[in-house]
Amino acid sequence: MTSALFAPLRLRDLELENRVVVSPMCQYSADDGVANDWHMTHLGMLANSGASLVVIEATAVERLGRITHGCFGLYSDACEDALARLLAHCRRIGAARFGIQIGHAGRKASSQRPWEGGLGLKPGEDPWETLAPSPIPFGPAWPAPRSATAEDLVRIRDAFVAAAQRAVRAGIDAIELHMAHGYLLHSFVSPVSNQRNDAYGGPFEARIRFPLEVLRAVRAAIPAGMPLGARITGSDWVEGGLTADDAVAFVAAMKGDGLDFVCVSSGGVSADTRNPTAPGYNVPIAEKVRRETGVATRAVGLIVTPQQAEAVVADGKADLVALGRAMLDQPHWGWQAARELGAEVRRPLQYLRVGPKLWSAAGVRA
Repeated sequence: MTSALFAPLRLRDLELENRVVVSPMCQYSADDGVANDWHMTHLGMLANSGASLVVIEATAVERLGRITHGCFGLYSDACEDALARLLAHCRRIGAARFGIQIGHAGRKASSQRPWEGGLGLKPGEDPWETLAPSPIPFGPAWPAPRSATAEDLVRIRDAFVAAAQRAVRAGIDAIELHMAHGYLLHSFVSPVSNQRNDAYGGPFEARIRFPLEVLRAVRAAIPAGMPLGARITGSDWVEGGLTADDAVAFVAAMKGDGLDFVCVSSGGVSADTRNPTAPGYNVPIAEKVRRETGVATRAVGLIVTPQQAEAVVADGKADLVALGRAMLDQPHWGWQAARELGAEVRRPLQYLRVGPKLWSAAGVRA
């Protein structure tokens, strides 16, 4: 049996051994943006998950762009040095390639960690000023953000470029722009959060202007052979919000500016929105984006079993699948999937004894 999920894929100069991706998952455990022993353990574990690509969590391009005090960042030499050490460690022990998701939290910044409540920081918790396209709070527990000025937009665009360049120097394999989940770039695209009346607000073409400026600037600043992608919101799941048709139009516009892949997620535009809970609920949107734009597409959202992931790729609904919680629950998910789908994945030499051939030879069912 030939598995579509375990077929190779090339994105610019990056060769991926299979279509399994570890989704970026915030850990809220950095020290002023700097990776520490937790990240060494967490990402070192996932480096041997069987996934071809591990995407490092949402990484703030400036200190004020963090979601929480514990969020990963790439805005200082200390952040860059820690990322370089982290990548070197993961490459020594694992087989996966590494991408990083860079972004700015916008009006969702200055928040508590999830286990602290997940709401806006209160006085006494060292809150900071947030900004957004328009002064509309994310929800009742968050203050109204300041409307971003032209000077803010130039600074943030340049911060994305600087973070991307730091990632390249640190040894990253791919870069993903966070344009989803209600964070700054998504908040410019969505009419729910963008009610500006200048060149960056109003019609769809104006609302996508700032994200396109960021994309073009980052593309020009990184090596030509490095893949550049984006995670987008395929639907706001809100009346009057972004739809799958908007996702297609947005990706088509980015394709012309050097976008190599897109991860289709959804929701997050405001605190009261709720995503569907059906397995693979974003897959139909990803399929539409892939079919109508021709951009390499990654599906994410309650993809759990190997058979489900295999069908997504085999049926042409997406080129890759990303798993988050399923990987945390089963850190060797890719090994299990390969066994069930009749494929092979690389394992550390120290773990070869559990490869299918040796394991089954010992009388253990694969």
